[in-house]
Amino acid sequence: MIGRAKALAKRHWPRLGLRTILLSTLILVAALPGFGALFLRVYENVLVRQTESELIAESAALAAAAAAGWPGFVAPPETRADDYYRPETPKIDLRLSPILAERPPPRLVPGTIDSQARAAAIRMKPVLAQTAATTLASILLLDRSGRAVTGRLAGMSYADLPEVAAALDGKASTMLRRNDARHRSLPIAWLSRSADLRLHHARPITVNGRTVGVLLLSRSPPALYMGLYEDAGKIAFGFAFILLIIVVLSGLLSRGIVRPIAQLGAVTRDVARGVVVAPPKIPNTAAIEIQALYADFAAMAAAIERRSRYLRDFAHAVSHEFKTPLAGIRGAVELLQDHHATMSEEERRRFLANAAVDAERLSSLVTRLLELARADMTEANGEVSELPILLRRLTDAYSRPDFTIFVCGPAVPPPVAVPAATIEAVVGGLIENSRQAGARYCWIHVAAKRDHIGLTLTDDGPGVAPADRERLFEPFFTTRRADGGTGLGLAIARSLLDASGASIRLADSETGARFELSFPLG
Repeated sequence: MIGRAKALAKRHWPRLGLRTILLSTLILVAALPGFGALFLRVYENVLVRQTESELIAESAALAAAAAAGWPGFVAPPETRADDYYRPETPKIDLRLSPILAERPPPRLVPGTIDSQARAAAIRMKPVLAQTAATTLASILLLDRSGRAVTGRLAGMSYADLPEVAAALDGKASTMLRRNDARHRSLPIAWLSRSADLRLHHARPITVNGRTVGVLLLSRSPPALYMGLYEDAGKIAFGFAFILLIIVVLSGLLSRGIVRPIAQLGAVTRDVARGVVVAPPKIPNTAAIEIQALYADFAAMAAAIERRSRYLRDFAHAVSHEFKTPLAGIRGAVELLQDHHATMSEEERRRFLANAAVDAERLSSLVTRLLELARADMTEANGEVSELPILLRRLTDAYSRPDFTIFVCGPAVPPPVAVPAATIEAVVGGLIENSRQAGARYCWIHVAAKRDHIGLTLTDDGPGVAPADRERLFEPFFTTRRADGGTGLGLAIARSLLDASGASIRLADSETGARFELSFPLG
């Protein structure tokens, strides 16, 4: 199952850039403390609103019980209006609700306690006591003028409190007040905004449509640390979820950056040791830049292998080409050293002439090898050339009475992005090869294509044998070795053209040789 899940993830993995991965990771890590703080704020507000909901439910039940036992209470009819159900939602918000000062002590005012309220309080006393013991809420029963009916504060007035005033007016009200006597002394109390707050809720007691009293309840919301303790399981689940996110991010970074780079490093070390390795497969889950790095590495490894193979073959060919003239020079020198006295003058001149020919061939090989090295090291310099001028110059330079050059094509073809010296060296070398092969005519055709300029050079010579076509551009391959050919001319021509993004190839031809060149537009 895990294998199938991995395969599915690889197939549908989005192409992510390295910057995207790092930015997303850093943003998420930076936001985690904010998420934690926001969670604590929201959770603490939930605790306060939950306390208010409990006070609303508790006061509604107690107010209904007090009204039912109030002297003169008349039960309402069983029929219920459409708006009978009127749920009350909590209104307190720690961020928006005003926080009043601690509840002031009641005032002593003239007058006496309402007798009906006193009678109702006597009947409700056990209920209020049992409710307070269970809910830990402070519960006071006030008469219709706001005086406390029971307890040590009986007769004292709370009518000045805004929540009580609202209840006497027939509206339930909740206020958020300071409670400086609560657990502010605890070291952990700073964690909670509500540690020194208390909710005060006042609800009217309505009998026969008239407010006859008020229930004043107050209770402190659970402290945040107490709530955290009570919900330790949920919080542990939240921390586990955050840890899971961190693990997933670590896996993303590992798959997108670390593992691909480690794999590429191992392959790079193998290449450095000279081990021929297959290009590593590009990981689907790697970052876009890493995938591009894999592709570039594969291209580099292929180029290194190509170049290494070329150097091995080149070294073998050089040793072979140098061995023959060196052997001839060494043989001539040894003969002259051993038999100089017995040789005739004509034999000495013949051996010296052979050594001179071999030395001339060595000199020619060294010169052409230097030209090939310079051609391989040539880089495009952005030079732009005009073909008509160059072809006119080449026609004048290579035309002979027994060798004619024809040029055809557009009168003003677009310029090409190849240096003039390269074009003259390559085209001039091809014309000279045609003339030396015995051709009498050479046709040069210029064609302007959409993205390049094509130049076709055709002659009426003997052409290239089918067996030699595949090796024609190999270094040191020549069919005119006896005439002093080095076999480096076409190899140099290809290297010069490659440096400028141009190309050359031998095309099929019924008679003679046909070379096709392609020049990039300037």
